[in-house]
Amino acid sequence: MPIGSTEAENASEQDPEALKRHRALFRAIARRRNPKLRRTDITVTDEKVVKRAVKAAALGNAMEWFDFGIYAYLAVTISKVFFPGGSSTAGLLSTFATFAVAFLVRPIGGAYFGPLGDRIGRKKVLALTMIMMAIGTLCIGLIPSYATIGFWSPVLLILFRLVQGFSTGGEYGGASTFIAEYAPDKRRGYFGSFLEMGTLIGYTGAAGIVLILNAALTDEAMLHWGWRIPFLVAGPLGMVGLYLRMKLDETPAFQKLEASQTHAVTGSATDTEAEFSHLSENAPKKKLGEIFAQQWPTLILCIALVGAYNITDYMLLSYMPTYLTDTLHYKESHGLLILVGTMIVLMLIVSSVGRLSDRFGRKPLLMTGMLGFFIMSIPAFLLVKQGSFATVITGMALLGLSLVCLLGTMSAALPALFPTSVRYGSLSIGYNLAVSIFGGTTPLVITALMGAFHGNVMVPAYYTMGAALVGVIAVACMKETAQQPLEGSPPSVATKEEAVEMITSQTTEPKF
Repeated sequence: MPIGSTEAENASEQDPEALKRHRALFRAIARRRNPKLRRTDITVTDEKVVKRAVKAAALGNAMEWFDFGIYAYLAVTISKVFFPGGSSTAGLLSTFATFAVAFLVRPIGGAYFGPLGDRIGRKKVLALTMIMMAIGTLCIGLIPSYATIGFWSPVLLILFRLVQGFSTGGEYGGASTFIAEYAPDKRRGYFGSFLEMGTLIGYTGAAGIVLILNAALTDEAMLHWGWRIPFLVAGPLGMVGLYLRMKLDETPAFQKLEASQTHAVTGSATDTEAEFSHLSENAPKKKLGEIFAQQWPTLILCIALVGAYNITDYMLLSYMPTYLTDTLHYKESHGLLILVGTMIVLMLIVSSVGRLSDRFGRKPLLMTGMLGFFIMSIPAFLLVKQGSFATVITGMALLGLSLVCLLGTMSAALPALFPTSVRYGSLSIGYNLAVSIFGGTTPLVITALMGAFHGNVMVPAYYTMGAALVGVIAVACMKETAQQPLEGSPPSVATKEEAVEMITSQTTEPKF
């Protein structure tokens, strides 16, 4: 008897068990006639494993920004150690130029490590970048001063900054991809926010250790040996991060991609693997030129988003201590103390912003942050300019609240722009191009602009507003990806019950 007929309806009304059997039979036949998702198609995540993955990725990110934060917060001291003589502005420009050098080489690192991560896996490449980053930072702490070896001192500084920049080129794209591919679709924003918490922990750790050293040591001791301590700490931290990363398995999304490609080539794919066998057409072995050829519209969008995000980020978290000290003549320890307080507050709320992005979407949170910088930059810098403790705190809070909307959302939004087969490579290239052109050059550009405009203390506000305007346009152009599977990957859920619900909800049952 055909399912859904009048006889079936009458029988079902008299026998509830028959109704259940008819519904189960209908669902089974419907799935055979129109196969969609099966239980084996859906990745059911293990929360303990996800948390370990997040911890390993976030620690690497924390170390990355610990390294770069140290350099930024010790800019005044480093300028005296490696670039003595001349005006203080010239020394700072030389120091920030060396800071920017590491960012200029990052696209090369991204172009190398990103496609490599799409070919051999995320885990192996992230372990390699961690080793290189630790070595580069450790070696900076061992370089003799200009007074000892002269010209070769800044040359070695630039060399090891290049090692840092090259390795970092594969770090953020890989770490954000790693977390995004481990996290369930409906909680990707929450787990992704911990990557940026790692950024804040790195910056806070760097600022904190510099603050302690400035308080405990004399200026002479800092110039002779104190500045080396934060760089030397990076070695042991790198080994801890490497240990955590090596204990993890490859991401479920990459494992599924590898399986689908293997079976597509051998012709022995199962039904589930065949469902995703089309991914082999966009295999991660594609050449770098093909990524630019096929992904260029999304790469442009990524560069615009990351450029706006990084200018605001580096302006507040890297340049602001120098601005308070060198421009507003704040005591160095006071500027760092205010910044540490700001970052601690951001750490306390960044995961809540991640949850909000899961609930309301990535675009509303990103737009709030970009508009916040566009509208609040001038009032914030006017407050900071007043110089009192209360007004500086208030100005920093306005900028910090805008920044946390970006911090808590961007790590989940960026990986979702690209398909799994080229995600690591495309994101690494787009992210590092933007960081190199806009992010790492922010302190240098602002310092140069302030010199060109005769020390106009509002220059950072105007520069930030321009970046935020670009960000507003980019966010308006991006698609919403919250609570959706990553492109080129099967759905990822937190529980088996959620998987069953997803399967049953895709079939429309007849009315009995």
